Amino acid sequence: MSIEKIVEQALQDGYLTPAMEAEVGRICDNASDLSIEEYMALDRLMGSLLTGEVIAVPRKQFINVMEELVLTEVIAKVAEIEATCESSLDVGDITAYALNRLPPLYATTEEGANYQRNRAKTELHELISQQVGEAIDRYLHQPKFFPERQALGKNTGNEVLRQVTG
Repeated sequence: MSIEKIVEQALQDGYLTPAMEAEVGRICDNASDLSIEEYMALDRLMGSLLTGEVIAVPRKQFINVMEELVLTEVIAKVAEIEATCESSLDVGDITAYALNRLPPLYATTEEGANYQRNRAKTELHELISQQVGEAIDRYLHQPKFFPERQALGKNTGNEVLRQVTG
């Protein structure tokens, strides 16, 4: 993405995402190659950040503890299954299916994350195990309806949104 497009998007939205910030950093690393227009766009962005017209969105400062608990359960169960049969299971598909049927457990501190883990282990372990089991069963017995399916890549938020909505 060009610096002009990033600045235009940031001014329109009022914020600079971490992905946009990383791209600006990459562009600045090659500052000697910038045109006068690109320098002007960078200057406009810096001015907008200083005045508060555009804010920088902080990097992710929270976690969903349920993700790690479900992933751990999925990996353990998939390993058991793959050790006894020829099937190869997709950990991502199974994890996503189970997570979509479980409550999120967000935390912003390590103390909060430990609280959520302990709570989940005492109150939700059976539900997590049940949902992971159902996800595996569904995965093993689903017909391959959509061979054109593609996994989400490690893209920027806009590219992922386009993949999901497209």
